[in-house]
Amino acid sequence: MNVYSLSGPSGTGKSTSALVFAHKIGVEALIDDGLLIVNGVKVAGISAKFEKNTITAVRRAIFTNDVHREEVKKALDTYKVQSILVIGTSDKMTKTIARQLELDPIEKYYYVEDVRSPKEIAKARFIRQTQGKHVMPIPYRQVEQNFFKRLVQKGKEIFSSKREKIGETTIVRPDFQQEYIDIERHVYVELLTYCCAKQNIVHKVEQVQFNFGELAQATITLQLKLPINYSLPDRLYELQKTIQAEFSQHFGYELDAIHLHIKSVVIKRKS
Repeated sequence: MNVYSLSGPSGTGKSTSALVFAHKIGVEALIDDGLLIVNGVKVAGISAKFEKNTITAVRRAIFTNDVHREEVKKALDTYKVQSILVIGTSDKMTKTIARQLELDPIEKYYYVEDVRSPKEIAKARFIRQTQGKHVMPIPYRQVEQNFFKRLVQKGKEIFSSKREKIGETTIVRPDFQQEYIDIERHVYVELLTYCCAKQNIVHKVEQVQFNFGELAQATITLQLKLPINYSLPDRLYELQKTIQAEFSQHFGYELDAIHLHIKSVVIKRKS
């Protein structure tokens, strides 16, 4: 069996990228948080995200429970798995999992930085810290919803570069995820409004829309002052950079898109 490792700190988006990465390197199966996933479908195991605290979650993830471990080992034989990607928070953890499941030695070690950009990692960390959301790389229908009292929702369908569906994700908030800071949408809107309003070319901020889904983006409608005796595209580009810098300073990650709409211009009259 060909065994590979993917590791990185919690909350950096390993599970989000795992299906695409495994498909890219030609691996059919994943071990993620206590689950055996083959071709995008859970076939054995119990997720560590079902646990009530972080200690039991770690134990579940590294297969310390005999019944759990034997179930997954049997499924590996039943499905005749030839290649597998073991996911964990460190090389030590993935080695422990491989040893517990009596897999062959790990051939190659990959890290979250190999599969995600710094921008994607920063955004994943922010979501974990402010929303407490975890991603499971299995379909929504396979998640036992009674385990999650606070949040279970569909993630996204995952496609290969050839538009072949290779799996789905589900978003959950485990019981052990107690510490997170819930930031309301109006906080983002107020920061974006303030950032634009203090620019000397802006007469009024008409509207700010902020969307934080798969893409984090802002759409801002402005009134500008006259005279426009400057390069408008250049100044708007500078404004976008200023917004991006302030947003990153306050929230720790960058917006995916900033759309500026100029509704009108206003003559500033001297009294």
